Amino acid sequence: MADRLSIPKTYKLAIGGAFPRSESGRTYEVVTPKGAFLANAALASRKDARDAVVAARAAFSGWAGATAYNRGQVLYRIAEVLEGRRAQFADEIRASEGATALQAAAQVDAAIDLWVWYAGWTDKFTQVAGSGNPVAGPYFNLSVPEPTGVVAIVAPQEPKGASLLGLVATVAPALVAGNTVVVVADRAHPLSAISLAEVLATSDVPGGVVNVLTGSPAEIAPWLAAHADVNALDLSGAGALDWVDLEIAAADTLKRIVSPEPGVPSRSLQRILAFTETKTVWHTKSLL
Repeated sequence: MADRLSIPKTYKLAIGGAFPRSESGRTYEVVTPKGAFLANAALASRKDARDAVVAARAAFSGWAGATAYNRGQVLYRIAEVLEGRRAQFADEIRASEGATALQAAAQVDAAIDLWVWYAGWTDKFTQVAGSGNPVAGPYFNLSVPEPTGVVAIVAPQEPKGASLLGLVATVAPALVAGNTVVVVADRAHPLSAISLAEVLATSDVPGGVVNVLTGSPAEIAPWLAAHADVNALDLSGAGALDWVDLEIAAADTLKRIVSPEPGVPSRSLQRILAFTETKTVWHTKSLL
């Protein structure tokens, strides 16, 4: 019996709940640390970035308007599906990043645990970050955190591995408060990013809440930084890019800029609050 013909997977983009090829038709080869071919990945263009922002904006009202409990249940579901596909993610990490079986399994487990940790904050962070403010008069004065809007993220570019963990550590906290996301994946190790997008598509996450672009952060990040419909920019993986130009472009369109943390960001309430705006409301006390 003849050997089966292997069919390498083509890893596409994830935009608006669908998995299109780049509109430019471009791809690039993903290779092992030793240079062996692994797969083709889509090389996203400026038009793909614009389409992703449009999808994220369209999904924002529904995701932000969902109850905190509902968002938490959806995020927990992502962790459940991740757990069910644990072996696939470990295999991709081993092949792409040159990790051992134990290292790959440990990274997947850490990513699942981190996702569960952030899911648990969806109906709690408002109580921690909100406040009842003292005022002189017959009023209630309350401050509550609300989502910023569309968040563009340059995921950590991890030459020594941890691409899945870095991706989860940047995407999950942005989702907790009700933001939608456009994320530029690790260029050298994009397999886990697109596989995670497939998990999201089967985990009750509305289409457009998370949009994943693969390719060159140096090419895509400037367009996201300058896009007027992006509300915040997370530069966790932009250490090798021209920060000055990105910050100028972001400032011109009044974006919030989130700076990278040393190493791979992990469990942090501040990561959630970085993507919120504080809304203060006044309400007259009842005279009864």
